[in-house]
Amino acid sequence: MKTSDFDYILPPERIAQTPVEPRHASRLLVMPRAGGALEHTTFWNIDSYLKAGDVLVINQTRVIPARLHARKATGGRVELLLLRQIEQGVWEALVGGKKMSAGTRVKVESGPEVEVMEVLDGSRRIIRFTEPIEPFLPLAGEIPLPPYIHERLSNPERYQTVYSQVTGSAAAPTAGLHFTPELMDKLRMMGVVFAAVTLHVGLDTFAPVTEEHPEEHVIHTEWCEMSAETAAIINQAKAEGRRVIAVGTTSVRTLESAARIAPAGQWVAPLSGPTDLFILPGFQFKVVDAVITNFHLPKSSLIMLVSAFASRELVLATYAEAVRLSYRFYSFGDAMLIY
Repeated sequence: MKTSDFDYILPPERIAQTPVEPRHASRLLVMPRAGGALEHTTFWNIDSYLKAGDVLVINQTRVIPARLHARKATGGRVELLLLRQIEQGVWEALVGGKKMSAGTRVKVESGPEVEVMEVLDGSRRIIRFTEPIEPFLPLAGEIPLPPYIHERLSNPERYQTVYSQVTGSAAAPTAGLHFTPELMDKLRMMGVVFAAVTLHVGLDTFAPVTEEHPEEHVIHTEWCEMSAETAAIINQAKAEGRRVIAVGTTSVRTLESAARIAPAGQWVAPLSGPTDLFILPGFQFKVVDAVITNFHLPKSSLIMLVSAFASRELVLATYAEAVRLSYRFYSFGDAMLIY
């Protein structure tokens, strides 16, 4: 297995620059993972492929305004992109600016001072704020859109799911962007159950794997949580033969991480902490019966995860068909249901 096995050709015009309105009007490609005919519809009609008792597991994380602008004492501009909080006041961040070595101090615009504590690989730094940054984020921070989106987003809430609650992500769990309150009400009326987990998404989730062999790639940890209540809902559903459907790859990782610590006779256990689960073809899924997901970047850990759930050949053939049919790709793009 090579990283190049997960590459595909995507014309730039297929990368969605703006979200569809309303959210549930995006297209939906339905793919049976055992093979068979693809179906094409809209996300509003996903109820046609669901049934009473299905459990949709949603990631309730919320994207923080993680992009900050700062200046050195000399006036030089610096950009900070917060990735994850290590402890109170201390963050891992991407730092854009010249000579940002350990000990360098800058002043966040409309915010506190910050010092570079440690230099990591590339532009990664460990930084420490002189006071907690969270109260300043609504004024000083900007929602960081992925680098392949070049259009300005007029409404930052459009890069949040309608059910986001727990602040902490550097990027949105994009499969959830297709849901609207109206669609969720429709699904609940037919007996679909929603269960929430939290996984704070890091930017490494979207980064291409650069190693020749995927097994050599070290995936960065992300913090996730599954409550006892959600674990009980999932264990009961599995015991009764009902489907557990992950909304997004982040929910997949949380579910299968919780499965790793499940006691005998249970499918998942409550979980709170970091996960380093890297799902590659050959992985044995213990909980997830179907996945709602977007179209992912070539050679990314996410397309590898999807290729573990279905076959790589089937996924790449389906992606090629989606390109041919002008589906919209990536964060603001269309959706797939793989079952």
